[in-house]
Amino acid sequence: MSSLILYGNRLSGHSYKIRLALVLGNIAHQYRHVALSTPRAERPADFRAASRWDEVPALVVDGVAMVQSNAILQWLAENKGVLAGQPGERQALREWLSWESNRIGLSLPNLRYARRFAPQPAEVEAWLEQRCRADLDVLDAQLATQDYLLAGGLSLADLSASAYLWWAADAGIDLQAWPQVGAWLARIAARPGWQHPDALMAPERGL
Repeated sequence: MSSLILYGNRLSGHSYKIRLALVLGNIAHQYRHVALSTPRAERPADFRAASRWDEVPALVVDGVAMVQSNAILQWLAENKGVLAGQPGERQALREWLSWESNRIGLSLPNLRYARRFAPQPAEVEAWLEQRCRADLDVLDAQLATQDYLLAGGLSLADLSASAYLWWAADAGIDLQAWPQVGAWLARIAARPGWQHPDALMAPERGL
């Protein structure tokens, strides 16, 4: 049996999507919280050895480290069969993971960061909000025709694209304007084993 160690942080949706995939996929693993408030040079040596850019998440499988959340998700799909979609959907899965990293996975986390942790110039926040709203429009349109991003059902594409949406209020975004997105999140939350990131990623101490 493989040994998996996930390094993450409770405020990181990118960490959350990996841990949720492991949980829903019934993949045994250790979770090690990394306090991002600690200066990079002072973070645990095992984490720094695992994460080439001192960022979360990092996943270590049998001593081999990998980084970047959607690359890790692709590995889980290809090597563990976790929420990989139906036969013939692998390319669509890759496309949604790439879309997420460039769109909602950029706009919403940065808008949330600006509005909760480190205020940015008004024009920066306005640009991020406009981009986030456009991204939510894309998701809402897709979900108006099917229950999940892939026609075959829940997949890693959904876990990736939804990861930061559980904290949309932190970014000043009211999801009532996107009813299909809200219904989609409710379907994900109803899956056996699902937990909100505030619960699933809770550390014993520290930020």
